[in-house]
Amino acid sequence: MYWKHFFALITASILFVSCDDNTSTLGMDMIPAADLIAKTYKTYDVKTSSYAVGDSVLSRTSTSYFGQYTDPITGSTVKSDFLSQYNYCPIQALDTIPLNDTASIVYIDLEFSEFVGDSLSPVSIEVYELDSLLDPNASYYTNIDPTKFVKKDAKPVGSLRFSASNRALADTTRQKRYSNGYNYVSIPIDRTIGDEILQAFKKNPSLLKEANWCKSGVRGSKGFYFKLCSGDGAMFYISNSRLNVGFNYRDQYTDSLYGTALLFEGTEEVVQASRFTSRNIQNLIDDTDATYLKCPAGVFTMAELPIDSISTNDTINTASIKFTRYNDDEETAGKVDKTYRLGVPQTVLLVRYDEYINGFFESNKLADNVTSYLATFNSSSNSYEFSNISRLVTTMLREKKNGTATENCNKVLLIPVEASTIKSSTGTSTVVKLNHDFSMKSARLVGGKDGGVQIELIYSKFLK
Repeated sequence: MYWKHFFALITASILFVSCDDNTSTLGMDMIPAADLIAKTYKTYDVKTSSYAVGDSVLSRTSTSYFGQYTDPITGSTVKSDFLSQYNYCPIQALDTIPLNDTASIVYIDLEFSEFVGDSLSPVSIEVYELDSLLDPNASYYTNIDPTKFVKKDAKPVGSLRFSASNRALADTTRQKRYSNGYNYVSIPIDRTIGDEILQAFKKNPSLLKEANWCKSGVRGSKGFYFKLCSGDGAMFYISNSRLNVGFNYRDQYTDSLYGTALLFEGTEEVVQASRFTSRNIQNLIDDTDATYLKCPAGVFTMAELPIDSISTNDTINTASIKFTRYNDDEETAGKVDKTYRLGVPQTVLLVRYDEYINGFFESNKLADNVTSYLATFNSSSNSYEFSNISRLVTTMLREKKNGTATENCNKVLLIPVEASTIKSSTGTSTVVKLNHDFSMKSARLVGGKDGGVQIELIYSKFLK
């Protein structure tokens, strides 16, 4: 019995020492030599330049912009005002009947949670009634002409001079607004507009319903144009616009008099169109030592992928590209208070040039990871990184091979965007809408005539 156990132990030891933990060749002797794969790495230079998009960009956003601001770093100036329609907001029952046909007060609140620039810098605003209806099914661009929607000799129905700090308000009122995370200004509006709205409301309360109001023909129902008359030093992000028509009514149970208001809000269901004009951006286009991203809707970066140089003999596994941001010039930036420096675009879209000019945003498209991709700014590497655009490259190569390539086949644009997302029950975020980023942001990127941008490809092929 002893010798049996001893022999078993010796046999196990021999088997144990005859094996090692190197599994790198595990199964290799079972693969035919023709099926072995080799990987190669190659980098190619990518030509980049600044692309002036001009003032004609699809103006589709739930935020309106108002003011004028000059970038202290680049010297470029952006000016904006806007048009807005309104929907009735039912905060009280439609059977609340006004005591008379006269509005007690009429005003428009412009609510802003953000602004760029000097909080003390004043702007002057004038409000005009729209005479023509904005089409909810039309595409409006940042070069929209407000004069086409306002009567030629129209007079303003309201005006105000204000600043972000709202110094005209009492300190306690101003502090209360800021503590709630938002601020707003109230613009007094011609009370006869409110009188007509109340009279129409008394005759037919159903006019206030969403489907009827904008087409009712009642004064104010077509919306308003908010015109920037003067001011340079602040840009306001208007998150909400609200028309208030105050009136008195008698409570049918207590016979007491109370005050309330009809509220109309500029919501996503109606048209809000911001007009932008830019100045002094040509110097950015002419800067061949770098490329730029300039919001709102001023300058994109164009890249030309070296399709003619890329091998088509091997399979492309991955293709990655990185756009690195220059830090602000210390000499220039050091003279500018950080409060007034523009932020960096946080989300960018890489999309084929042809796809962009043929209505990418107009068609409400999303990044499909084939011919369009999203990336967020990486503050650690100070760059926008696209880790795998191989499907884009292979699409371009295929078009070139089968003769369907256009003149701009290899061109892509880097565009700052605002990505709207929803969260699932598991916490996963999904992008459901892409719009141009109209906030005040800027980035100077490595590239231009001296290069600096490369695309890295990893190929694989079968060994023969």
